[in-house]
Amino acid sequence: MAPDLAPSTSPWQGVWIAIPAYNEARTIRAVAQAALALCPRVLIVDDGSSDATVSELDGLPVTLLQHRTNRGKAASLRTAFAHAVAGGADCVVALDGDGQHDPADATALLAAWRAEPDRIVIGARLGDRSQIPVARYRANRFACFWISWAAGHPIADSQSGFRVYAAPVMRLANSGRVKGDRFTFESEILIEAADQGFRTLAVAIPGRYPPQARASHFRPVVDIAKIVVMVGTRLLKKGMYPQGLWRSLRPAPVLPPRIPPQRSATGRERPFGETRRSSR
Repeated sequence: MAPDLAPSTSPWQGVWIAIPAYNEARTIRAVAQAALALCPRVLIVDDGSSDATVSELDGLPVTLLQHRTNRGKAASLRTAFAHAVAGGADCVVALDGDGQHDPADATALLAAWRAEPDRIVIGARLGDRSQIPVARYRANRFACFWISWAAGHPIADSQSGFRVYAAPVMRLANSGRVKGDRFTFESEILIEAADQGFRTLAVAIPGRYPPQARASHFRPVVDIAKIVVMVGTRLLKKGMYPQGLWRSLRPAPVLPPRIPPQRSATGRERPFGETRRSSR
């Protein structure tokens, strides 16, 4: 069972936006400005960029952490998680710095997490498939099958880095139980978190591939192969987890791109932002 969480009632209270960045000079300032328009606590982890990523942030009220050398996205997320948890964060909204994620969509993801705080909320790129590079789409679907199996529940977009992580999940990521690095990390945390009671919930978002963005660091063949090896190892430890395979074949829960309703203590759904009346 996931622990009982009681997140703050104000939408952005206790929330950090974390943006890993590596050579994102062409896009990072616009992404950071859009994030700041939502939340005053924007944390950018520069992963040893060799371009002007850091100088592009001059004058912006962001928290900037820097790695001296490139250590990969997993290390950037771990750094962000440690800093946010130490600062008392209830959750982190993680998004990429290359412009593929519109920070404005974070409002819907955060609302979904407020309604179900024992979930990892994922911004699932379920819009126009023609906008998604073919190799990336196929690699994503292949990875989703394996990761959903090992996690024991269907995951709509296992390779999206646009996510809401609750503080207990961030602590889990830095506990040593998640061994993966670079892109393997984001897949393994879904499996380990599911084992601890934190399943996923997807919110549909459009896929964005702006022309000014740099080429993706994700290597469809190499990185998916590493993910499959990681998943296969975990499945072997679980005796191939046949019940997980059966559960993973169900449709993945996906919310439309809107602010979903919250649930009251009695289970009744109420509009987001409605306060609970006190009884006398």
